[in-house]
Amino acid sequence: MKAKGRIWLIGGTQESAQLAAAIAEAQLACTVSVTTETAKQLYASSVEKAENHTLLRVWVGRLTVETAASFLQQQQIVAVLDASHPYAIEISQLAIAITTQLGIPYLRFERPDWKDEGGGMKDEREKGQEKGLVFQSFAELVATDILQGQRVLLIVGYRPLTLFQPWQDRATLFARLLPSVTAIEAAIAAGFTPDRLFAMRPPISPDLEKALWQHWQISVVITKSSGIAGGEDVKRKVAMELEIPLVAIARPPITYPQQTSDLTTALRFCHQHLSCSSSSFEKGDF
Repeated sequence: MKAKGRIWLIGGTQESAQLAAAIAEAQLACTVSVTTETAKQLYASSVEKAENHTLLRVWVGRLTVETAASFLQQQQIVAVLDASHPYAIEISQLAIAITTQLGIPYLRFERPDWKDEGGGMKDEREKGQEKGLVFQSFAELVATDILQGQRVLLIVGYRPLTLFQPWQDRATLFARLLPSVTAIEAAIAAGFTPDRLFAMRPPISPDLEKALWQHWQISVVITKSSGIAGGEDVKRKVAMELEIPLVAIARPPITYPQQTSDLTTALRFCHQHLSCSSSSFEKGDF
């Protein structure tokens, strides 16, 4: 049976690239949305996998409340698979709102927390080796004095850096960020000097991570609870080895209509709502 409509895969993450590859392999119609041309490169091989290259499209841009409905109509979207970054709450909230309004099925593909991926958080705590702290937001963190007099490495992306600007004269701040003009300009605007910035695209090896922390003589590391897909396991490993406290910012609380971390479940969702027949997939309740 010929597929009807298209899946909207909200992308920009490594797990979305894996989903796109699986969707292309299944020859399903899908439009992936990303916000930058650089992120578009994540899907180059998946586009090649599709027998008909129009089956997998990559759309670059930023959607708003005003443009989302027309995007869904133009792309003939029949279901949404949200694999955006756990901290990209704006696009998730927008997608949930518009799909609820229009009655379009929505499924969140959520990367597991680090502690749910075999990271061993419970064991480390029992052994007294877990030196990490968790704050619910950046605002909560900067309101404390935990950074006072510390040499702090921020691995949080560029958007939150402005919140740390008042701390530039109370701590020695460093940042690791993506090698983009936007990110570097934002860091400099937040008071970071070029010698306190390290720009590199992940993944970062444990050896390089360790060398960077040692070179800057870091005493505290601030990161996001981004799971193994975001390199959280590497950061925790290096933090334990160097006995450096790791402070994590919890994922923003969002109530998703439905979610999964299972690739097979996500593909079944796509098959079902594209009205495809496949002996490899049983129809589930979505």
